[in-house]
Parts: sequence; C-alpha cells; structure tokens
Amino acid sequence: MLGMVELLLNWLASLVKSRRRLRAENLVLRYQANILRRRAPRRVRLSNADRLPFVWLYRLCPAVVDTVAIIRLETLIRWHRRGFKAFWRWKSQSRGGRPAIPRKIRELIRE
Repeated sequence: MLGMVELLLNWLASLVKSRRRLRAENLVLRYQANILRRRAPRRVRLSNADRLPFVWLYRLCPAVVDTVAIIRLETLIRWHRRGFKAFWRWKSQSRGGRPAIPRKIRELIRE
C-alpha cells in the first residue's frame, strides 16, 4: 500500500517537473536497462564507460541523481504486474450489494 502511495506522489510530482528533467530521467532508466541486459551473475559491475553517461547526465541535470538506482529488469516487470493486478482487483470489486428497487415497484409487489 505504501508503495502505491509513493507511486502516486511521484506521478503527481512528475506533472510539475520540466520536460528536460523527465527526458534525462528516462534516458538514465533506459541506460540502466541496457546495462542489466548483460545479465551480470551476482553484482552489476560498472565500467568507466558505463559511469560516463551518468556523470554527463548529472552535470546536465543534477536532480537526476534521485533516479539512479540500479535494479534488475525482472524486478521492474514484477512491480508492473503487481500494480496492474492491484488495479484490476480494485476495478472489479463490487460497489456494494444489490441495487435499490424503486418505490413504485415495491408497492406493486405488495399488492
């Protein structure tokens, strides 16, 4: 639940971020995904060539440092699946009981 609240707050914050910052964040996330596609066995080892784009993006937009957290692609997909599952579970919940019967119909039944 706390993760969903954090996701909502981050989404609301993204509405006021500049397009330049959002593009930089997306570029960082795409680059991280490319690094993780190499499938390091245990720990991801970054080379200097891997670090260079992070430094360049940090100098371009220092606020990007908040988004730099290397995660596995499987983790990201699992988070998305949980989110969609929670959304559709919420969406398909019943809205509470039986619909009310109009008064005229109830009177007709009593007659």
